[in-house]
Amino acid sequence: MGQKINPLSFRLGINKLHHSSWFARPQSYTAILQEDKKIRDYIFTNLLRASISRIQINRQFNQVELQLHTSRPGVIIGRSGTGIDSLKRNVKNLLSKQSQLKINIIDVTNPDIDAVLLACFISQQLESRTTFKRAVRQAIQRAQKSDIPGIKIQVSGRLNGAEIARTEWIREGRVPLQTLKADLDYATSSAYTSFGVVGVKVWIFKG
Repeated sequence: MGQKINPLSFRLGINKLHHSSWFARPQSYTAILQEDKKIRDYIFTNLLRASISRIQINRQFNQVELQLHTSRPGVIIGRSGTGIDSLKRNVKNLLSKQSQLKINIIDVTNPDIDAVLLACFISQQLESRTTFKRAVRQAIQRAQKSDIPGIKIQVSGRLNGAEIARTEWIREGRVPLQTLKADLDYATSSAYTSFGVVGVKVWIFKG
C-alpha cells in the first residue's frame, strides 16, 4: 500500500537542497536548530505581505547568511531601506551575541510557478469567500501561462460551507510523484474561513 510522503524531503540529495546549510558540534546542534526555527517563524509571521516563498539559512563560523526568496522585494526593503534595517535588528536579537548577520534578498522572477506562493494565493482567495473551484482554476490558469508540464491542487475541509468536510483535487498535465528525478515543487497552506480551516496542497511538475 502506498504511503504519503513530502515530495521535497523525498528528493533531498537528488534534485532538492536543505533549507539550512551548516555544521555544528553535537552540544550546540539543538540550540542552532531552534535558532533557525525562531528566525523562520519571526519572518513568516511579520512579513506576511512580502510573499516570501523560501528562507535559506547558511552558517559559517560566526557568520549567518539569510537568503529570502520573495516576489515582492520592495516590501522587505521598505522606503530608503528602513524595512531591511528593522528586520536585521530584530533578527539579530534572536541570534547569539557573537553572530554576524547578512541578509540577501532574491527576487522570485515567476511567482506563478512557485508552489508556496500559489498555495498562499489560493488560501487568500478562499478567505475572501471565493468558491474553491474558481480559486483553484485561477491558480491553474496562472501557472499554465508558463508552459509547465503539469500541476495538481488539492483542497480539503468544509468547501463552500458544506455541512460535511470533503477533499477535492484537480490535476492538469503530468505530475509524477514517484519519479525521484522529476523536478517537483510542493507546498501546503491553510485558509481560515468562517466555516473552519480549509487545507490547500499544491504540486507543480517543472520537468
